[in-house]
Amino acid sequence: MIPKLDLLTRITDAGLVAVVRTETADKAFRIAEALLAGGCPAIEVTFTVPGAHHVIEALAERYKPSDLILGAGTVLDPETARIAILSGASYIVAPSLNSETVRLCNRYQVPSMPGAMTIAEVIAAMEAGADIVKLFPGEAFGPGIVKAIKGPLPQAPLMPTGGVDVGNVAEWIKAGAVAVGAGSSLTGGAKSGDYASITRIASEFIAKIKAAREE
Repeated sequence: MIPKLDLLTRITDAGLVAVVRTETADKAFRIAEALLAGGCPAIEVTFTVPGAHHVIEALAERYKPSDLILGAGTVLDPETARIAILSGASYIVAPSLNSETVRLCNRYQVPSMPGAMTIAEVIAAMEAGADIVKLFPGEAFGPGIVKAIKGPLPQAPLMPTGGVDVGNVAEWIKAGAVAVGAGSSLTGGAKSGDYASITRIASEFIAKIKAAREE
């Protein structure tokens, strides 16, 4: 088991979490391979997919934690979080805050990333013990919301998800995001079998994140 702080460092160093919604382990394997080839080591398998824990189990068996940073997304309660962790998930992501889920994650020293949008929600998430606050849905306000929140809360570790693509990722990073989450804009090629596009887009994401941090 990789220490919690090491996991968080690896995720924020890369700056990108790929949100993966897929029904089969085979497709998840191909997406993972494409993402890793593009320099994105972090994947979040969402529980909107029936049997998501089986996909997580299969990925955990195939890839070493040192290669693939495997997480579970759309985790709404501590019961689902525990299933995800036992299946091999190294971090837990949610669209909103469930304090009991964060508490469970802290009990097992698993990074938690609950969702929030307002100042009050961000504060509540941090007070509950969240490691990173998922700013969701990001497209509702755009990159300006990160700068606005970090005005009164400069200590808030924000990861916008929703509406993030290669065209605007630099704006999110420059506004103060510690990382971004990207779904269809990154992994959409899997629907048509175009896995090469996933590798290409992942590379573009990583390059733009790095460049934005250096500016």
